[in-house]
Amino acid sequence: MTATREPSGSASTAIRASGELAALARQVLPRAAYEFYAAGSDEEISAGEAAAAWRRHRLLPRVLRDVSLVDTEVDLLGTRLASPVLAGPTAFHRMAHDEGETATAAGVAAAGSLLVLSSRATRHPEDVAAVAGPWWYQVYWLRDPEITRRQVERAVAAGARALVLTVDAPYVPPRATSGLPLPLPDDDELCRSVGIATRLPGWEQDPSLGLDAIARLHRMSGLPVLVKGVLRPDDAKACVAAGAAGVIVSNHGGRQLDRAVSSADALPAVAAAVGPDVPVLVDGGIHTGTDVLTALASGARAVLLGRPVIWSLALGGAPGVTALLNSYRTQLSTSMALAGCARLADIDRDLLSARP
Repeated sequence: MTATREPSGSASTAIRASGELAALARQVLPRAAYEFYAAGSDEEISAGEAAAAWRRHRLLPRVLRDVSLVDTEVDLLGTRLASPVLAGPTAFHRMAHDEGETATAAGVAAAGSLLVLSSRATRHPEDVAAVAGPWWYQVYWLRDPEITRRQVERAVAAGARALVLTVDAPYVPPRATSGLPLPLPDDDELCRSVGIATRLPGWEQDPSLGLDAIARLHRMSGLPVLVKGVLRPDDAKACVAAGAAGVIVSNHGGRQLDRAVSSADALPAVAAAVGPDVPVLVDGGIHTGTDVLTALASGARAVLLGRPVIWSLALGGAPGVTALLNSYRTQLSTSMALAGCARLADIDRDLLSARP
């Protein structure tokens, strides 16, 4: 794998303004599917603020640095990737494309990136693993712990390299949709199990979950556990003390507690709290390579994409996902060069102006 290249003067058209990409996907998706993917909770304030929060930051580029070649490769928990832009966990990909998560995984692999497979996936881990590159498995700790155990053991057997425990969804709040039934196959056992209207109570998240779940999950799997949904520095430190191998700064795409602070605003304090040796990832509203550069300068080791991957899957299947991730890498490479950074290690807090 090589991610060292001469920066391009223009970015691929595969990354468009987020509104345009979503609008194109809306034309091809069933209404209920689009609403499910796009919706935020309650008044959708957090969902609406995500992208703008990154754009408030201003950069202080360095000059007279050799940026004739720019290297975007990153090492995450022992896995070398072409860039620090990953596909985050999102549910129900078969609503966006007939091949579902297998198409997503193939597209991510072709871009040299990593997929975090949702536990609400509509393809089995073994099927996804057959076409995937490196992948992690996202976990909800469920009311029926036996279901959680079976899911984790199956993911481990299929080759997952880490687990991502999502902790910001003890309950699911109302979301801004029409209430139309989701277009999931009703003759598929897996889709019935993970579907919103058809899953049994034991498949819902356990609202009594505590910090001890991190160590329990590690013992169950033998894999590193990252904790997703962290916005507070004290929570981040507590998760690391409890055994987390990393934390993911996220407000769940604005789909949980509305008016929760944006990931862009929460990231610097969380990264400072856990220190440079603990990988901190971030998602939410990241739509350009310059957003990625800003996130890395704010303390992130890598970023996760949610809705943009879904829109690209709906519009172009696996090749669409590959084109999206490659475009982020191209844009990041160009932004790094213009900021005077030839390697990811050159990106630090000093690149950010004191104001957002």
